[in-house]
Amino acid sequence: MAPVPPSPSSSSMALFSAFLVLVSLPTLLVARSEPTFYDPARVSRLSWRPRAFLYRGFVSHEECDHLIELAKDKLEKSMVADDESGDSVASDIRTSSGMFLEKHQDEIVARIEQRIAAWTFLPEENGEAIQILRYENGQKYDEHFDYFNDKNNQALGGHRVATVLMYLSDVKKGGETVFPDAEGKLSQHKDETWSECARSGYAVKPKKGDALLFFSLHVDATTDPSSLHASCPVIEGEKWSATKWIHVRSFDDPPRRIATGNARMRTHCARDGPRQGSA
Repeated sequence: MAPVPPSPSSSSMALFSAFLVLVSLPTLLVARSEPTFYDPARVSRLSWRPRAFLYRGFVSHEECDHLIELAKDKLEKSMVADDESGDSVASDIRTSSGMFLEKHQDEIVARIEQRIAAWTFLPEENGEAIQILRYENGQKYDEHFDYFNDKNNQALGGHRVATVLMYLSDVKKGGETVFPDAEGKLSQHKDETWSECARSGYAVKPKKGDALLFFSLHVDATTDPSSLHASCPVIEGEKWSATKWIHVRSFDDPPRRIATGNARMRTHCARDGPRQGSA
């Protein structure tokens, strides 16, 4: 039997604790004043199937307003990607309007992108440019996946592994993000403020500043069917959102060369599809 190690004295423990505080304090002070800092205390797990998390107040109201201002005069009808060809096509399953920002378009956009990378632990280069979406009364996006079925859209960056969906406005009624096949969908309490669409699965109400992170792939990189989701129709009000799709590899164009010296070649890449997109 091994001898029991001696217990450290209370004074030495106090000294060690004080040392840790002194070492950590500058980092904590800098981090909390840094606009890219994220606070894990604001994050709650919603589901393990799919893996989904909600961050309260991920973007400030000022940042939300800024993103809307950048997009509002440049909106076009949202498109989807054909399951077989990957080409961008119009479809009644998605009736919103939207546009893509440029990566690091300005200081605020860059700050949000850095914050997303810090929260998800996924490199910035793996992300697409942020898409801003507006849903007016009655507009919606039916059930779909964010991963791709066609090969063309996997040529650059591979599958979308994760989605960060930021809510830029409050919605009076409707506009929820719903996961019809999520675990716990039957145990989630919903009162009269939820739409009928939201009652079909585990749902998240859009609240200005909040962000929803969910994964479309399992940890073994296989696609997760439980990540099926939809954007419920807006019943009253207007819904603005910002989406960052993140791939398993670099989505930079041109992509970085890998260790063997071979470069991935870009093909046509539609951002989302009939069962590929985000709510």
